[in-house]
Amino acid sequence: MFNNKSILITGGTGSFGKKFTKTVLERFKPHRLIIFSRDELKQFEMQQQFNARCMRYFLGDVRDSKRLMQAMKGVDYVVHAAAIKQVPAAEYNPMECIKTNINGSQNVIEAAIENEVEKVIALSTDKAANPINLYGATKLASDKLFVAANNVVGTGKTRFACVRYGNVLGSRGSVVPFFKKLVAEGAEHLPITHQEMTRFWITLQQAVDFVLINFQRMQGGEIFVPKIPSVNIMDLAKAYAPDLNTKIIGIRPGEKLHEIMCPADDAHRTLEFGDHYVLAPTIKFFNRNTCFDENALGERGERVPMGYEYHSGNNPNFLSVEQIREYDQFAEL
Repeated sequence: MFNNKSILITGGTGSFGKKFTKTVLERFKPHRLIIFSRDELKQFEMQQQFNARCMRYFLGDVRDSKRLMQAMKGVDYVVHAAAIKQVPAAEYNPMECIKTNINGSQNVIEAAIENEVEKVIALSTDKAANPINLYGATKLASDKLFVAANNVVGTGKTRFACVRYGNVLGSRGSVVPFFKKLVAEGAEHLPITHQEMTRFWITLQQAVDFVLINFQRMQGGEIFVPKIPSVNIMDLAKAYAPDLNTKIIGIRPGEKLHEIMCPADDAHRTLEFGDHYVLAPTIKFFNRNTCFDENALGERGERVPMGYEYHSGNNPNFLSVEQIREYDQFAEL
C-alpha cells in the first residue's frame, strides 16, 4: 500500500523511526519517505545509513504547527512517533512533556487534516492505560485527541488511529542496554525496582510490523493493542547477568508494578481478534456509523467479558529466561 506513496514519520530519527524506515525501504517503493525531527546531528547520522532517492530529511519540531503544515504537503500517510518518553524527565519537566505530547499531537492532527493526509497512526504506550505518571497521562490525552480527530475532520477523508504497545526491546531507554552496560563495566549487582515487577515485551520489528498492518486494518478511531509476551524483572536479570546478585532499590516515582494495555473499565468497548485487541471509540462519529467488530481487512473480533483486563501480570504468555535470551538477537536496529 506504500508503493508510490508519500510517508512522513515524526520523531523519525528514534529507534522506531529507523527500524520503520529500514522496513519500508526493504518492502516497498515509496515516492517519498520523510523523516521529521528536531535533532540535526541524528538526522546527519541517519542519512549515512539511509540515503535512498526517496528519502527526505525535514528539520522541525511537532510543537511548531507551521513547520508541520509545510512538511505534510502532498503526504499520504503519517506515523506520529515523536514524544517525550522518559518518565522521570516528564515528572520533573511537566510542561515540556505537555507541550510535545499533547500540543504536538494536536498540531499533527491539524496539519494532517489541512493537507488531506489519507491515514495517520499515532504511537501510544501501555502507560496511557490507567496512567499514574505524567507521561502516561499526556499519552492518554494524545490518544483521545487522535480518536476525536475522526469526528473533527467532518466529511474530510483523513482517518486517525492509535497503536498501543509495551516496552520495546533494545530501544533507547530500555532496561536491557542499561543491564548490559552494568555487566560490561563489572558491576557487583543489578539494581531491581521490585522482584514481582512485570512488563510487556516487544521487538522493534514486531512494533513496526504491527503499525504497518494496522494501516490496512484501520477504519478510523481504533486503538490497536498487540498480543505480546510479558517478562518478569527477575527473569530478565537472570537472562543478562546470571552470575550477578540483585539489589532491590524500590519502585521509582510514577512507575507501576504491572503495565496495563486494556483496562477493565474499557472492557465494554474492547474486541479480541486473533493476534490483537481493539479498543473501539467511546464517542460516536456524526458522519459515519462504523462497526468495529470487523476491520477493513475483513477480520472479525469478539467482545471480551465485562471486567476483562489485559495487563502484564495476568498475561498467559510469559517469556522464560532462555526465551528472553533468544529475543535479544532481535534487539538490533
